[in-house]
Amino acid sequence: MKLIFKSFAVFTLAISLTNCGEKKETDAYGNPVQEKTEVVTETTVDPLLAKGQELFEGKGTCTACHKADTKVIGPAIKDIAKIYKEKGASIAAFINEEGEAIVDPSQYETMKTNFAITKAMTAEERKALEVYMMSFE
Repeated sequence: MKLIFKSFAVFTLAISLTNCGEKKETDAYGNPVQEKTEVVTETTVDPLLAKGQELFEGKGTCTACHKADTKVIGPAIKDIAKIYKEKGASIAAFINEEGEAIVDPSQYETMKTNFAITKAMTAEERKALEVYMMSFE
């Protein structure tokens, strides 16, 4: 009887020691599961970029002729941004009628009708449109 009691005591002590440590979760197959940690990344949007998008889609009426990836009436925004980047030119100057049409000069007369809208914008608004358009790749 003493032997059974001692065996039981040793068994209970062994179980206690192995279970008192740090508990780790395991999957259905007994593999350890890592704790899920939530990573919060704070993103900030350039105020000019946000303003440019707002103008492009609203007051500027740019979406009537320009889409991100597709030529509609005017060239795709990606194409405009690519060419202006390559040439080091300013979209803001162009929409203020201070620069040449460098993307598709054949569409200049069509774009010219919108200069009344873009020239009425402040310099900051035209810069915001440029920042937004140049953000496309």
